[in-house]
Amino acid sequence: MPEFSVAPYRELTFDADGDVQGRQLEALRALRVKDLIVFAHGWNNDRSLANKLYDRFFAPFGALAPAGTTGYVGVMWPSMRFTDEPIPDFDPRAAVEPALRPELDEATRQALRQTFPDRAEFVDRLARMLTEQPTNQAAFDEFGLFVRKLVEVPLRGTQASFAGDIEAETAAPQSDPAMLFDDTAAVCRGFTEALEELGAVQPAPREGTFGIGLDRLWNGGKELLRQGTYYAMKRRAGTVGQLGLGPALGELADRNPDMRIHLVGHSFGARLVSFALRGLPRNVSHVKSVTLLQGAFSHYAFAPRLPHQADNGGVLRGQERRIDGPLVCCHSEHDAALKVFYPLASRLAGDSMGLLGDEAKWSALGYDGIKAVDGVKRLTLAQALDGRLPKDGCVNVDAAAKVRRGGPPSGAHSDILHKELAQVVLAAGRVRA
Repeated sequence: MPEFSVAPYRELTFDADGDVQGRQLEALRALRVKDLIVFAHGWNNDRSLANKLYDRFFAPFGALAPAGTTGYVGVMWPSMRFTDEPIPDFDPRAAVEPALRPELDEATRQALRQTFPDRAEFVDRLARMLTEQPTNQAAFDEFGLFVRKLVEVPLRGTQASFAGDIEAETAAPQSDPAMLFDDTAAVCRGFTEALEELGAVQPAPREGTFGIGLDRLWNGGKELLRQGTYYAMKRRAGTVGQLGLGPALGELADRNPDMRIHLVGHSFGARLVSFALRGLPRNVSHVKSVTLLQGAFSHYAFAPRLPHQADNGGVLRGQERRIDGPLVCCHSEHDAALKVFYPLASRLAGDSMGLLGDEAKWSALGYDGIKAVDGVKRLTLAQALDGRLPKDGCVNVDAAAKVRRGGPPSGAHSDILHKELAQVVLAAGRVRA
């Protein structure tokens, strides 16, 4: 493991089913610290990039947190990003507007093969179609079929039960995204138009009343593949959180009864640490704060009732009560991944809305904060840092003043390496030097 900016630092590595690697948990249980900050990454391409993220995010803590009594954990779990998505602070392309192309580069192909190790044939078939770009309806239908086959899991399998953010009182979570089941060409058209609006691709000429021709929809095809894999990562994050990290924290608390645990998650990692609350043993009250950075899941996930459907609520309803402290949600209007693509990718099969949907209904909490939970406090980033963070309950912190850099298609989604966000984590947990 490389040398880190803070110490002591440990890793917890989970597979897609939430099983922890080797003796890592045993080594973590031997740690003797008062405050333990546990960070889960979002979409990353490999362990090396996740390590860089953790090292850079934790760097300010050395001067801000008590030395010798604060420990740090980086959660490693199998996720991926498309390598054409520039990341601020790690990629100089983040400062420019890239012209995305439909073809898959070799690094993304390899990442897809590693993320879906038993489905290389589907990856290769999808990559070939994105290169050849056939111009007929049947080709788009076939492309949609292979995207579904790439990301599908058994309906009665473990991971399928962690797909949805909304749950009926007497039914399973809603889980099937319309983008995987609607007419593929129409879905690709919607994604293409969104990419054009962001300036990620050159606008295509319209053809009469039918809009963009089929030959110009393969940028949207690549976006469908991107969003399909991110749907799989979202599902996997819930699995790892509830079946992996939650029980692991329970074991850690059992061995260290005085330890105070602070959970931090970025993107799908925010969903992971939130689902970890569902996996905590009943008697564990060691989680003292949870900070969500650009969380890539529904803003209604914690809602007891939905404004538009009173008999349904969020799959995490009431879980904020498992925290002996606040649930802090940092959000930014500059997050294009959550502002534009999340609503497109989240509409459920059978919903009556069009593909562009209803952003208020389908939006993510990393874009506009936690919704439909009584008593949610709303603060600016400056207010959160001047002592106004409450000691418990849900808090939305508008971080747009800092989380604002990044080119298309994701915008500021990964712009989280700021000292101010480190300060929010410490303020939420009442960790003071």
